[in-house]
Amino acid sequence: MTDIVEKSPHLDEVADHPLAVYDSTKTDINVSSIVDAERALPAYDNKYTGSSVSDEEISDHDLRTLRHVADRLPAAAWLVAIVELCERFTYYGITGPFMNYMQNPPGGLRPGAIGLGQSKASALNYFFQFWAYVTPILGAVIADQYWGKYKTISVFAGIYVVGLFIIFTTSLPIAIDHGASLGGLITAMIIIGFGTGGIKSNVSPLIAEQYTNTKRYIKELKSGERVIVDPAVTIQSLFMVFYMCINIGSLSAIATTELELHVGFWAAYLLPFAFFFIGIFALIIGKPFYVKKPPRGSVVPNAFRILWIATASRKMVAAKPSYRTEHGLSAVPWTDHFVDEVSRALVACKVFVFFPIYWLVYGQMVNNFISQAGEMNTHGIPNDIMQNIDPIAIIIFIPICDSFIYPYLRRIGIPFRPITRIFFGFLFGAIAMAYAAIVQHLIYTSGPCYEYPLACDASNGGQIPNEVHVAIQSPAYIFIALSEIFASITGLEYAYTKAPTSMKSFVMSMYLVMTAVGSALGIAISPTAKDPDMVWTYTSLSIITFFFGCLFFLIFRQYNKDEDLLNSLDNEGLDELIEHDAQGTLNITA
Repeated sequence: MTDIVEKSPHLDEVADHPLAVYDSTKTDINVSSIVDAERALPAYDNKYTGSSVSDEEISDHDLRTLRHVADRLPAAAWLVAIVELCERFTYYGITGPFMNYMQNPPGGLRPGAIGLGQSKASALNYFFQFWAYVTPILGAVIADQYWGKYKTISVFAGIYVVGLFIIFTTSLPIAIDHGASLGGLITAMIIIGFGTGGIKSNVSPLIAEQYTNTKRYIKELKSGERVIVDPAVTIQSLFMVFYMCINIGSLSAIATTELELHVGFWAAYLLPFAFFFIGIFALIIGKPFYVKKPPRGSVVPNAFRILWIATASRKMVAAKPSYRTEHGLSAVPWTDHFVDEVSRALVACKVFVFFPIYWLVYGQMVNNFISQAGEMNTHGIPNDIMQNIDPIAIIIFIPICDSFIYPYLRRIGIPFRPITRIFFGFLFGAIAMAYAAIVQHLIYTSGPCYEYPLACDASNGGQIPNEVHVAIQSPAYIFIALSEIFASITGLEYAYTKAPTSMKSFVMSMYLVMTAVGSALGIAISPTAKDPDMVWTYTSLSIITFFFGCLFFLIFRQYNKDEDLLNSLDNEGLDELIEHDAQGTLNITA
């Protein structure tokens, strides 16, 4: 390790690196806390041969003509990915049976416990999603200001365990028989939502921070091809891996829905409860290896003070200390550079404003799609197992996109920038809703109950579903999966790359809060989630999603051209871009 560092031409870069890890009790850089020197010193990547050429030495011609590739991901990033996989295994394992648990009474055609009906169960499900995606704000503030990401994740994981224990114990048959299941569920939802919020806003920035190189460089592959190793492409690839781990974990719903059907809800909730401890173990054993950046102090309050000053004066530059000194205004406790960082974060937050519509569509998959499957002939499989087609499709298509589609597009000169990818995410979401409307129409035109599935006399007391095979629902989940790859993964990537170093958890939490807003919209429309109105519900969502997707692209397509500038606060011309964008933001919010 020492020999590699001493010989490396990038040692000075590590010392000056904005993501370098410092020991808070010392003034020198703590190089030993970086897991592998080679991940921060890319010249020694064993995929390449020859010497590197730094970012400053790359010509415009090379930037245009050479293929941009991802760097090797550090080992610590994979450890964080394991933690996230276990947390998502737990989260989706318990939420997989939620709809049946809430909607259906015991002893019916489908498994059930509480018997709230579709509309109330859908509203309560949306409430849980809302709560789980509001709490990341608190987790982000605590991490950025007080504890740091690692400690915040660890503490909130302990809170998570308490909620898991409650939902397990109150789903036991004796608890259901004594009416404790609804109160236990709501209590567990609140505690689990609180716990997952502290993890959500910090785990994705933590995994990205394990990759410490921020400069592009040219390498020669063993094949002789010269390529540009691009940190932006690496971060994109890293979040693809991260999201694939999320979806591998979400396959837990296959097991829990089977347990729900054949054993009971208590067994369905015991499995994720036990599995969560594997993630805690990975969190503990990985502690010596993680890149752990210390909290930076009260940056979030200062950020809001900057926005207040900028809004009052109608210009972002008014918050800069240099401007205030020049014009005899009161002193402020931040730098000009921090004002620029906040301005860049505003770019991401503006983009996020459109995401609630997307998350409203995504939410259909975990409530109304399950109810729709319950109205069809499932041929012995759980109706809520169908939702697992989504993560399976994601696991299949992520490597295809990351290894073939995206590199091919870059090779032929089509970079497929983030704004375009998000637009395609909206487009596939709209297609999914249109297809769901077609499936619902087929259900309503099939017997025995037609527009009132499971509710007519011919259903034998709700035991005979309409004669439509549940497999016909599959493409809707595949379209949702494609929409996630383009919209959701890109949103994570955008939240991280556009956030200033001191506010990454907070900006990530703002991205996650858009899911909560989408859930609030879902609560608002939940009264429409009943037969025979579901065709119009899905059709309306399809039209709205397509409209807002097109509007999103028209408003933000300029950001595709400015992507490289937005990813750096040192490039010439960024100040003017930021000031122009900040003015636009203020004009919208004023």
